[in-house]
Amino acid sequence: MNQEISTRAQAPTPTNQFTILLSATRRGARLARLLTREQLRCWKRPSEDAEQIVAELANNAVLHGHVPGRSFRLGLLISAANTLRIEVTDARADRSPPLHPRRPSSEAESGRGLLLIEALADRWGTDLGPLPLHPCKTIWAELDGPQKAP
Repeated sequence: MNQEISTRAQAPTPTNQFTILLSATRRGARLARLLTREQLRCWKRPSEDAEQIVAELANNAVLHGHVPGRSFRLGLLISAANTLRIEVTDARADRSPPLHPRRPSSEAESGRGLLLIEALADRWGTDLGPLPLHPCKTIWAELDGPQKAP
Protein backbone atom coordinates (compact mmCIF):
# COMPACT_ATOMS: atom_id res chain seq x y z
CA MET A 1 0.00 0.00 0.00
CA ASN A 2 2.36 2.76 1.22
CA GLN A 3 6.04 2.55 0.31
CA GLU A 4 8.70 4.56 2.12
CA ILE A 5 12.45 5.05 1.80
CA SER A 6 14.64 6.13 4.67
CA THR A 7 18.30 5.99 5.60
CA ARG A 8 17.96 4.00 8.82
CA ALA A 9 15.67 1.42 10.37
CA GLN A 10 12.60 2.80 12.13
CA ALA A 11 11.14 -0.39 13.55
CA PRO A 12 9.24 -0.07 16.83
CA THR A 13 10.52 -1.87 19.90
CA PRO A 14 9.45 -5.50 19.39
CA THR A 15 7.58 -7.66 21.87
CA ASN A 16 8.65 -10.75 19.88
CA GLN A 17 11.67 -10.96 17.62
CA PHE A 18 13.32 -13.55 15.37
CA THR A 19 16.46 -12.89 13.30
CA ILE A 20 18.62 -15.25 11.27
CA LEU A 21 21.37 -15.04 8.63
CA LEU A 22 20.77 -17.23 5.58
CA SER A 23 22.89 -18.05 2.55
CA ALA A 24 22.05 -15.87 -0.45
CA THR A 25 20.96 -18.89 -2.47
CA ARG A 26 17.65 -20.31 -3.68
CA ARG A 27 17.87 -22.78 -0.79
CA GLY A 28 18.33 -19.90 1.67
CA ALA A 29 15.28 -18.13 0.23
CA ARG A 30 13.17 -21.28 0.62
CA LEU A 31 14.41 -21.76 4.16
CA ALA A 32 13.41 -18.15 4.98
CA ARG A 33 9.81 -18.94 4.05
CA LEU A 34 9.76 -22.20 6.03
CA LEU A 35 11.28 -20.56 9.11
CA THR A 36 8.73 -17.76 8.87
CA ARG A 37 5.88 -20.27 8.83
CA GLU A 38 7.25 -22.07 11.88
CA GLN A 39 8.04 -18.92 13.87
CA LEU A 40 4.63 -17.40 13.24
CA ARG A 41 2.98 -20.71 14.17
CA CYS A 42 4.83 -20.56 17.51
CA TRP A 43 3.63 -16.98 17.98
CA LYS A 44 0.06 -18.06 17.06
CA ARG A 45 0.01 -15.53 14.24
CA PRO A 46 -1.57 -16.06 10.78
CA SER A 47 1.23 -16.59 8.29
CA GLU A 48 -0.02 -16.96 4.71
CA ASP A 49 0.49 -13.32 3.64
CA ALA A 50 3.69 -13.06 5.68
CA GLU A 51 5.09 -16.21 4.08
CA GLN A 52 4.37 -14.84 0.60
CA ILE A 53 6.04 -11.51 1.44
CA VAL A 54 9.09 -13.29 2.87
CA ALA A 55 9.30 -15.52 -0.21
CA GLU A 56 9.31 -12.47 -2.51
CA LEU A 57 11.76 -10.43 -0.43
CA ALA A 58 14.14 -13.35 0.10
CA ASN A 59 14.04 -14.24 -3.59
CA ASN A 60 14.82 -10.60 -4.47
CA ALA A 61 17.73 -10.61 -1.99
CA VAL A 62 19.14 -13.69 -3.73
CA LEU A 63 18.56 -12.44 -7.28
CA HIS A 64 19.25 -8.72 -6.96
CA GLY A 65 21.10 -8.25 -3.65
CA HIS A 66 23.63 -11.06 -3.80
CA VAL A 67 27.31 -10.32 -3.17
CA PRO A 68 29.59 -13.39 -3.25
CA GLY A 69 30.40 -14.57 0.26
CA ARG A 70 27.68 -12.46 1.89
CA SER A 71 24.44 -13.71 3.44
CA PHE A 72 21.07 -12.05 3.76
CA ARG A 73 19.27 -11.48 7.04
CA LEU A 74 15.64 -12.25 7.79
CA GLY A 75 13.98 -10.45 10.68
CA LEU A 76 10.47 -10.91 12.06
CA LEU A 77 9.28 -8.51 14.74
CA ILE A 78 5.93 -8.09 16.45
CA SER A 79 5.37 -4.70 18.07
CA ALA A 80 3.32 -3.86 21.14
CA ALA A 81 0.62 -2.64 18.70
CA ASN A 82 0.53 -6.21 17.25
CA THR A 83 2.10 -5.19 13.93
CA LEU A 84 4.26 -7.81 12.24
CA ARG A 85 7.33 -6.26 10.61
CA ILE A 86 9.22 -8.40 8.10
CA GLU A 87 12.76 -7.29 7.25
CA VAL A 88 15.11 -8.74 4.65
CA THR A 89 18.58 -7.19 4.54
CA ASP A 90 21.02 -7.80 1.70
CA ALA A 91 24.49 -6.51 0.81
CA ARG A 92 23.57 -4.34 -2.21
CA ALA A 93 22.71 -0.81 -1.07
CA ASP A 94 23.29 0.33 -4.64
CA ARG A 95 20.30 -1.67 -5.93
CA SER A 96 17.11 -0.40 -4.29
CA PRO A 97 13.63 -1.26 -5.50
CA PRO A 98 11.66 1.35 -7.43
CA LEU A 99 9.42 3.68 -5.45
CA HIS A 100 6.43 2.75 -7.59
CA PRO A 101 6.66 -0.76 -9.05
CA ARG A 102 5.26 -1.07 -12.57
CA ARG A 103 3.21 -3.94 -13.88
CA PRO A 104 5.33 -6.02 -16.28
CA SER A 105 4.06 -7.04 -19.69
CA SER A 106 1.79 -10.06 -19.77
CA GLU A 107 4.57 -12.07 -21.46
CA ALA A 108 7.16 -11.30 -18.75
CA GLU A 109 8.16 -14.24 -16.57
CA SER A 110 9.15 -12.09 -13.58
CA GLY A 111 8.75 -8.62 -12.15
CA ARG A 112 5.58 -9.02 -10.10
CA GLY A 113 7.09 -9.50 -6.64
CA LEU A 114 6.99 -5.88 -5.48
CA LEU A 115 3.44 -5.51 -6.78
CA LEU A 116 2.47 -8.52 -4.69
CA ILE A 117 4.18 -7.06 -1.61
CA GLU A 118 2.42 -3.75 -2.21
CA ALA A 119 -0.93 -5.58 -2.39
CA LEU A 120 -0.40 -7.73 0.72
CA ALA A 121 1.40 -5.33 3.10
CA ASP A 122 -0.16 -2.45 4.98
CA ARG A 123 3.13 -0.57 4.54
CA TRP A 124 6.50 -1.34 3.00
CA GLY A 125 9.73 0.48 2.35
CA THR A 126 13.50 0.53 2.17
CA ASP A 127 16.08 1.46 4.80
CA LEU A 128 19.68 2.02 3.70
CA GLY A 129 22.57 0.99 5.94
CA PRO A 130 24.97 3.70 7.09
CA LEU A 131 27.26 4.11 4.08
CA PRO A 132 30.13 3.53 3.43
CA LEU A 133 30.67 1.37 6.52
CA HIS A 134 27.68 -0.92 6.00
CA PRO A 135 26.73 -1.08 2.34
CA CYS A 136 23.41 -2.82 2.76
CA LYS A 137 19.70 -2.22 2.44
CA THR A 138 16.71 -3.54 4.29
CA ILE A 139 13.41 -4.00 2.52
CA TRP A 140 10.63 -4.19 5.08
CA ALA A 141 6.92 -4.81 5.07
CA GLU A 142 4.39 -4.45 7.86
CA LEU A 143 1.16 -6.34 8.45
CA ASP A 144 -1.19 -4.91 11.03
CA GLY A 145 -2.66 -7.54 13.31
CA PRO A 146 -5.88 -7.49 15.25
CA GLN A 147 -5.78 -5.08 18.14
CA LYS A 148 -5.38 -6.75 21.51
CA ALA A 149 -8.10 -6.18 24.08
CA PRO A 150 -7.08 -3.72 26.85
